Amino acid sequence: MELHLDLVGGIAGDMFVAAILDLQPDLEAGLMTALSYAPMLEGVSCRTVSHDDGILTGRRFLVERSGPDTTHGHHHHTAWRDIRAALSASSLDADTTRHAIGIFSLLADAEARVHGSAAEAVEFHEVGAWDSIADIVAAAYLIAQLNATRWTSGTIPLGSGRVRTAHGILPVPAPAAALLLEGLPTIDDGIPGERVTPTGAAILRYLCKQGTISPQPRRLVASGFGFGTRKLPGMSNCVRVICFEPVAASVAGSDRVAVLEFEIDDQTGEDLAQGIENLRAHKDVLDVVQMPVFGKKGRMMTGVRVLAKPDAVGQIAALAFDETTTIGIRHAIVDRAILPREIVDAEVEFSPMRVKLVKRPSGQTAKAEASDVGDTANAATRQRRRQEAEAAAKTGMKS
Repeated sequence: MELHLDLVGGIAGDMFVAAILDLQPDLEAGLMTALSYAPMLEGVSCRTVSHDDGILTGRRFLVERSGPDTTHGHHHHTAWRDIRAALSASSLDADTTRHAIGIFSLLADAEARVHGSAAEAVEFHEVGAWDSIADIVAAAYLIAQLNATRWTSGTIPLGSGRVRTAHGILPVPAPAAALLLEGLPTIDDGIPGERVTPTGAAILRYLCKQGTISPQPRRLVASGFGFGTRKLPGMSNCVRVICFEPVAASVAGSDRVAVLEFEIDDQTGEDLAQGIENLRAHKDVLDVVQMPVFGKKGRMMTGVRVLAKPDAVGQIAALAFDETTTIGIRHAIVDRAILPREIVDAEVEFSPMRVKLVKRPSGQTAKAEASDVGDTANAATRQRRRQEAEAAAKTGMKS
């Protein structure tokens, strides 16, 4: 399974969590249980609600606290080392703990760069508050449960303007978020405000390590929408997560091959036949075929096509110039699809025969080598020998 994040309105921790739960609502019960084991969330409750902004529908992830918020002091200063220790000592499963610490570590490194300090000395402000801890632990649990083979992201809306924080008024994106977004594709869609929070940026940086485009064919199977608290003019403030499954892979492999082509109209058949055999005998030639073609003035000619290893084009061209009368050769390096194959020996009437086994998308096929069938038998006997050899090779009977 591959998952793609389409950042329609931007991304924050709660938007990410809501989008995943809209995609796969069966994970909600397990998430709520996991959050009950999370540290530093005493008195905190979490729930999801359906959301319709008049454009799109999806979910919101709400983190609420009953009573006054005094858990981490008036300004929510929480040391990174304390959060890490609390997560490590919690009853959360190992994968959730690993992902949560991984996301927090990225945030700590970014904050350390912003303030010119060591990561161990970082004290979180907004990120250390109970709602951000809930968002990151929830994201970590969902990441662990989904166990996607690949996460990708679309372009990231940067936003603009200023945002009020515990550090004072900061530019958008916030300095820590900007550091976390380094190297990722961004866009200015003209809508101001904070579009990517530090928590959202850390989740993106943690997940999307492999670029934005999957090179393999994929089948889109589901999508979900997670909404944030802001209202954007003319646009849904949401993250869309799109789930893909890989298309069944072909059994064919691929490589590259050199193709050399030329025509002959002034060489005797006997001499050309010998020249082609000499070409075919070269260690870097994969195959040589010849065919009748019509040239200028309606003259019959012989077309020759040579398949060779790409790094041997010069050698093969020189050999073709020596072995034939051609004075011009076209060549190109092309891709090809090749099926797995092997030659096995099959015992038939006490005489071994070579059989080529080929693995095709619909199953394995077998073909006896014509030169081993024998040229003295009649057609019916030759056909019977071929069938027996091919059946023996398929069932694994070797000489």
